[in-house]
Amino acid sequence: MVGTGKPLSGQVVDYTEQRLGRIHRTPLLYTAARCGEQLLVTWRPLQSTAEMMTIDAQFIASMGWGTGTCSPEGDLVGGAQPDPPRRRAHAVVPGAVVRRAAAGRPDGVLRVLTSVLAGEEPAWTRIRFVVLGEVRTLDLLGRPATGTDGRAWALNLVARDLTPQIRSRRRLAETERETDLLRRQTEAERRIADTLREAILPTHSEALAAVGLTVAASYRPAEPDAAVGGDWYKCRLLPDGRVLVAIGDASGHGLEAVARMAQQRHALAGLAQTGASAGEITTWLNELVCSDPTGQTATVVVGHLDDEKVLHWADAGHPAPLLLRDGRAEPLEAKQRGPLLGALPGYAYETSSTPLRPGDLLVLYTDGMVEHRGEDVTVGIARLADAVAASSLLEPREVIDALLADPGIAGHEDDACVLGIRVD
Repeated sequence: MVGTGKPLSGQVVDYTEQRLGRIHRTPLLYTAARCGEQLLVTWRPLQSTAEMMTIDAQFIASMGWGTGTCSPEGDLVGGAQPDPPRRRAHAVVPGAVVRRAAAGRPDGVLRVLTSVLAGEEPAWTRIRFVVLGEVRTLDLLGRPATGTDGRAWALNLVARDLTPQIRSRRRLAETERETDLLRRQTEAERRIADTLREAILPTHSEALAAVGLTVAASYRPAEPDAAVGGDWYKCRLLPDGRVLVAIGDASGHGLEAVARMAQQRHALAGLAQTGASAGEITTWLNELVCSDPTGQTATVVVGHLDDEKVLHWADAGHPAPLLLRDGRAEPLEAKQRGPLLGALPGYAYETSSTPLRPGDLLVLYTDGMVEHRGEDVTVGIARLADAVAASSLLEPREVIDALLADPGIAGHEDDACVLGIRVD
């Protein structure tokens, strides 16, 4: 009590003393409160076991009750059994009662006293007041005790402390508001991700078929509830007659990774309009990622297919595409494999060239298709190449569907993109 400053009321303590050579045990009811710098303690003996049970019941139910009598002047006096009714036949003045009984919150007590004296059944009100900086909430229920002349000479009041329930409801409401906010944020992120997912899907237009290519692609997020991640791909016919082929992976997760993915993909689309080589485009992309203040990296394969169906491509830390030819699938050999985007500013990426033949299937993919925890990535690449070779008689769309249906490949822990391009 001294440490918290809160008064102590109704504390039962067993008191033992020696009287006339015998030990006497008496339960005492203690009340204590601070009085300036001192401590005021009062106690009285409990009259019976029933009174002890009453105290416990009040504590368990957060309830209290008491009586008040009215003096001839109309003041409310809390105490024990009142005097006979004949001495309390004077009219009760609610204002005077309130001034003495509840100077802190007279309006609430006034309502219940007024309703009690008016004979309402039941006479009830709810009041709030501040105790040691905390708002307490009490329900008051009153009933008058009247004399033979019909006038009230005492008031019986029951008070229930609702503060714990109000506090719990407040915490529950706050939790519900936070949950609703998170739900709305999640829905907003989902809508954004859905829009971005539609943006990264390549357009399988008739223009690609007109230049002798059959294209199929698929994107699978690692989390079923996510619509898009940091992986992306692009395949489109450029104004100069070349076909832009690219696949990449922006590091990180969530909307931040999605934002970097969108930035890199749109930057590639703009740079591809310049007619620059794959190595030059990759070099410029590297400078873009190096300027990102977050310090995040990315991987990418950028390539062009010319009229002769020669793939001119550059690699920035990304798994090399697989080439399916004559029933065998092997990774392409690059003239030079450069570092991750964002890892080495000023680095100049070189362009490698790989001639393709009619019937060849080029498979580009992200590391989510080949990386498994505790396993070297070369093992995953070899497994993917074997699966591609086993599907050599299928159409590009069927090849990708077969890869994603394979639990040894599709059971990835990261986002995964697959892009298949067949030379017809």
